[in-house]
Amino acid sequence: MYKLIRRGLFRFGGGDAEVAHHRTTAILAKAAPVLGPLGKVLTVDAPVTVFGVRFPNPVGLAAGMDKDGTALHAWPALGFGFVEVGTVTAIAQPGNPKPRLFRLVDSEALINRMGFNNSGADALAGRLLAGRKPKVPLGISIGKSKVVPVEQAVEDYRKSLRTLYPYGDYFAVNVSSPNTPGLRGLQDRSALSELLAELTLECKALAERERSTPRPLLVKIAPDLTDEAIAEVLEVCDEHGVSGVIATNTTLSREGIAPADQHLASETGGLSGRPLTVRAREVVSFVHKQTGGSLPIIGVGGIMDTDDAARMFDAGASLVQLYTGFIYGGPGLVRRIGRSRR
Repeated sequence: MYKLIRRGLFRFGGGDAEVAHHRTTAILAKAAPVLGPLGKVLTVDAPVTVFGVRFPNPVGLAAGMDKDGTALHAWPALGFGFVEVGTVTAIAQPGNPKPRLFRLVDSEALINRMGFNNSGADALAGRLLAGRKPKVPLGISIGKSKVVPVEQAVEDYRKSLRTLYPYGDYFAVNVSSPNTPGLRGLQDRSALSELLAELTLECKALAERERSTPRPLLVKIAPDLTDEAIAEVLEVCDEHGVSGVIATNTTLSREGIAPADQHLASETGGLSGRPLTVRAREVVSFVHKQTGGSLPIIGVGGIMDTDDAARMFDAGASLVQLYTGFIYGGPGLVRRIGRSRR
């Protein structure tokens, strides 16, 4: 049935992937109040506790699907055990020029160069304050505002963290998107160490005001890093007591694109979906082995079926997230993966 629905969704906007994305999210936002019966069918109870947060099941919605948190009550009804919104920036921004999202159907993939298009941290905080927080754990991905120089990135991230801190169950520090100039440079040892030192201190200060324990802080890394560079990132994470790693973001590689989709391979941006499956799992496995299994990992990238999810868990992931796999596989995939973990 989802294949039929998907065929219709893919025709929205004359086949424009971004139009379809926004229309689908808008439909889910409006339909959320009546999705309860569907949730009883799709929701799987397979609880797991990771970095101090209890998740009703280990299958989450990855950042990018609902950047501004407009459909937050719909995702749990579709079976997700947690939702990550964003990436959000301190300053609202339109993102990169359109078109900027492309479907590679034969490859079961997407290329995007969205550029952190979002309404800003203040707008998201207002929406969450008004009662939009979902019934499952909420992760918030924060990134650098494009207009802010890299030299001022720390304060820019800190502003987003401070604004959104009361609402997130964990925070993801996105330093790995390929679509914001200079952002991936923040994965370098010195830059990342400075950023994490300040954000960790900010979390502690905000927790003291609430008289609670600091919210978990995670780092999202790129699949294009070498093993040596990943090892350096992990050392910095350990030095600053980071709670976990999200592996991985989209890739700049174009390996694995099907012949029928080669005409889109030259589009700039990050590639996600089936071509990323093996590399994302390799990164998760490396992180797990490098840390001796002591650092929780959210595995994301190319999870297109239950076998991909099982291999990701076997590689060392404690939780998984879906984005492109959800677009091609629908809510049934969420349910199948959840059931496989019971």
